[in-house]
Amino acid sequence: QVQLVESGGGLVQAGGSLRLSCVASGTIFGNNIMGWYRQAPGKERELVATISVKGTIHYGDSVKGRFSISRDNLRNTVALQMNSLTPEDTAVYFCDYHWLTVDYWGQGTQVTVAS
Repeated sequence: QVQLVESGGGLVQAGGSLRLSCVASGTIFGNNIMGWYRQAPGKERELVATISVKGTIHYGDSVKGRFSISRDNLRNTVALQMNSLTPEDTAVYFCDYHWLTVDYWGQGTQVTVAS
C-alpha cells in the first residue's frame, strides 16, 4: 500500500502562482511514476504532469510552458509549480503514484483561480 498526502492548494488570482507538494509513504517500489491529475466540476480527470524516477516528464497540453513538475526520489516527494494560472486551471488536483498496473491516489487538493 502507498499513501499520498498533498498540500499547497488554495485560492489565487489569475496570473498568479501556486506550488503543490505530495509525499508518498508505505511500500515504495523503484521504477515508479508520480504525477498530478486534475478534475474540474462536470469534467473528466485529466493529466497535468508526470515524472518517472529517472526524470522522464510528460505534461498535459493545456499546462505546457506554465507548469513544472519535479521530484525528490530520496524523500518520495513530487512537486508541481504552477505559474500564469487562469480560471480554467480551477480543479481538484490529485497526486498519483503509478507502479506497473497499479495507481494510488491522494485525497486531492482544491485549486481555485479567481478572474
